This record gives sequence, structure tokens and C-alpha cells, in this order.
Amino acid sequence: MPYVNIKITKEKEAVSAEQKRALIAGVTKLLGDTLKRDASRTVVVIEEVSTDDYGFGGESITELRSKQGK
Repeated sequence: MPYVNIKITKEKEAVSAEQKRALIAGVTKLLGDTLKRDASRTVVVIEEVSTDDYGFGGESITELRSKQGK
């Protein structure tokens, strides 16, 4: 049973339910087409992570963005 975990940062403009549905459907189709997996047995989880809790290169995304003026 394929299990996919998609992690994205929480932004000011939230990811809509429609966008999440599209991600779930698209990833499920990709696995089915590529790996010949049964869509009914594919699990997709989307997690939205605070930019304070998401780091890159030793700094949080919040810190990195503040340095870039965003």
C-alpha cells in the first residue's frame, strides 16, 4: 500500500480544499500509472507546517524570508 506524505509551509494565503483534492488525486494517479498500484489502497497525507517549524540550512523558513525581505 503506497503512503505519500506531502509537507508544505503554511502561508498567508491558505492552500484551498480544492488544491488539496487536486494534489491527492494527482499523486494517487501518478502512483497508479507509474507503479501500477490500486488507487483504493493509496494513502496521501498533506501536512501544513508553520514556517517557524520548517528549516533549511540551519535556519527556519521564517528567518530566511525575513533576511530576504519577504
